[in-house]
Amino acid sequence: MSANSDASPPEQSSAAGDSSGQHTTEVVASGRHLRLSRRNGWEFAERTGVAGVVVIVAVTDDGNLLLTDQFRPPVEQRVIDLPAGLAGDGDHANDEPLENAARRELREETGYTAETMQQLAVGPSSAGLTSELLTFFLAGNLTRVDDGGGDSSENITVHALPLDSIGSRLRELEQTGACIDPKIYAGLWMRQAAIAAGSPPAPPGHG
Repeated sequence: MSANSDASPPEQSSAAGDSSGQHTTEVVASGRHLRLSRRNGWEFAERTGVAGVVVIVAVTDDGNLLLTDQFRPPVEQRVIDLPAGLAGDGDHANDEPLENAARRELREETGYTAETMQQLAVGPSSAGLTSELLTFFLAGNLTRVDDGGGDSSENITVHALPLDSIGSRLRELEQTGACIDPKIYAGLWMRQAAIAAGSPPAPPGHG
């Protein structure tokens, strides 16, 4: 998933909302992947040319949570995160189904495929900053097929951390100078909630 943007001249204003015109959106500036918009005096960022953002909670059969580790220029730090990416970006169709994108991103970034992919939740990544919505998926019945590492624009290190010591292992990574993305904790809570509700991450007898 590429997140850089190249500056370009501002686009013309556009309108959004119902016929009363109560929600007027002005495009303040536009780049390669993002645009800065203003709606009723509120400035916010929007992604362009994508169908959505997917985040994948993936735990192996032996109880390891799959995480990505890559340098993120906006925060000038390595960030430890759940596998994630954009639906419909690059050469993929703008209407790429979110589940398909989740499967693709999981394999690209971690080298694992999933037999099952269950949607967990949809919510804003930062409602005061961006219109972006995240769709969380729970991957089940994982099979490692390659080393992962991301596409040609990425340089991802894959971590497989034991769930029974996830807190201490994340603290160890933080002490190396990495930033821990809070989505990890949110995703683990969603996974536990799904299991408690009777939606286990893998069918009985798989192994």
